[in-house]
Amino acid sequence: MRSAKSLFAFVAQWHDLEKSLLSSQQHDSPVIIDSALDPSKPTYSDQRPTLFRERHGWCPYSERVWLALESSNVPYDTIRIDNTGPGRKPPYFAGGLTPQMRWPDGENQGESMDLVQEVDARYGGNLYPHSIKNDVINKARMFQTIFPSKSRPSSRAAFLFDWSGDPLWKSEFESVLSQTDELIGTSDDGPFFCGESFTAADISWVPFLERYSAQLPCLHEGLDPRDATKYPNLNKWFEAMNNVPAYACRVRGNPSSWRKVLTMAGYGNGGVPPSVIERIDGLGIEESRPQTEEERIRDQALWDEYKSTRPYLADTPSAEAGKVILSNRDAIIKDTLKRAATLEGTGIPLDEKGLDEGMRALASILIYGAEEDGHYEEMEVTSKDARDVTGVFAIAKFLDERMCVPRDMGAMSADAIKRLSVY
Repeated sequence: MRSAKSLFAFVAQWHDLEKSLLSSQQHDSPVIIDSALDPSKPTYSDQRPTLFRERHGWCPYSERVWLALESSNVPYDTIRIDNTGPGRKPPYFAGGLTPQMRWPDGENQGESMDLVQEVDARYGGNLYPHSIKNDVINKARMFQTIFPSKSRPSSRAAFLFDWSGDPLWKSEFESVLSQTDELIGTSDDGPFFCGESFTAADISWVPFLERYSAQLPCLHEGLDPRDATKYPNLNKWFEAMNNVPAYACRVRGNPSSWRKVLTMAGYGNGGVPPSVIERIDGLGIEESRPQTEEERIRDQALWDEYKSTRPYLADTPSAEAGKVILSNRDAIIKDTLKRAATLEGTGIPLDEKGLDEGMRALASILIYGAEEDGHYEEMEVTSKDARDVTGVFAIAKFLDERMCVPRDMGAMSADAIKRLSVY
């Protein structure tokens, strides 16, 4: 049992929470600029590359390069670009699509897999192992021939809808999944596309398959990319990817966010069919269940490995969610109060003082996390008291619905908020 060493009375103030996270806050976090909110020209680093990626985290091609940098432990800066139609792009952006990279030597480059290869060449991430380099390149390219060629382009709902706004036929998706399963199976060693090790081939495929795993079960009854009976190799690959620390802890989105975009894209003027909404809601309930001890231990081990080269992170995924709330509290409070008229009756305090207290309570619960975590012991009593604060779990529910993952935080941290949203 942890000892109760509370330093704070009832719900901690923001500066108290900052003190509890002092070890991570002593280190500089990577530079991340949302150019839609801050269009001023940045000062580029001559030591670190700068990744220009789509601002919401929707773009699968941006995710490829992001994962290459993260998995190779490359320090980098990020500028998020609004790629939604006539979105506000900063005047210094060269134009075109994301992703793009500005290298420390001032060179600019685009095209996702070209950038992945360049990351590997410059920083030695072993994404193209010499002995299997041709296999990695060929399997990365096979994505272009296996995924549907006649679907409507979309960063939010890639390879899902035809030009009329209707989902592609179930048989088309089943063909993609079967061919992908067979391709993974051509590597006898598995579980990755090119054998035992994670490579650029996996980077090429994962943004799209990740979205498919969340979205396809909503579009057609009985269509599940994680079905181990129909797609055994693909299912093993999903499991293996979830054990790649950089992917699992930061780059992977959560199914709720990927399903959410189904209500923003596709279906033309007819709106989202009730059957799709029903499936979305049902899957969301399952994902809100409490974490098992086995899952908690697995996630913490992955987090420890990921954090070992990123000292600016909190000690647990849950505490990192609390840290994100702490860092962005003013913007969250402003966003919530702006929606006050639509939040009447939800249980969320709609006065600034009450909302601030509820936010501090939620951050306290998240920072302490589970008793078994063994971190932030001084927060134990405060965390328990925070659970009685008016609206704390309603705020968690609101944030769970508003968040865009992985833009706002990684899936593990977002899941900690989701689990509190059902109290």
